[in-house]
Amino acid sequence: MTSTEESSFVLPSNPSDSYNASDNDEMDSLPSSSDTESTISGDEDNSDAEKEWHESLQQIELLLTIMVVPYIGKYFGRKAAYWGWGKFMEWKFPVEVTIADPGAFKAAGIVGAASAL
Repeated sequence: MTSTEESSFVLPSNPSDSYNASDNDEMDSLPSSSDTESTISGDEDNSDAEKEWHESLQQIELLLTIMVVPYIGKYFGRKAAYWGWGKFMEWKFPVEVTIADPGAFKAAGIVGAASAL
């Protein structure tokens, strides 16, 4: 190797061009322990809140899938079945299907839908 190639790998001898460790120590220092503890506890609070949020969403989903959706499906399924049967009877036979008391019909549908739950 020549002397110019060797000098390119050598750090400059001028102190102003060299690495100043005292300036970079301030930037590279870690935060104090009280800041770290508050950040960790804040993260734990957020994660606890997120866990509780996800648990409450699971409880709502469970309530909907076990109680509300089957009840609504059964109620509207019965209404659709009665409507369809009435339309079939009017088409097949010369009869007119009417509901004498709509309030009682709705109450019977609600009671019938809730009877198996």
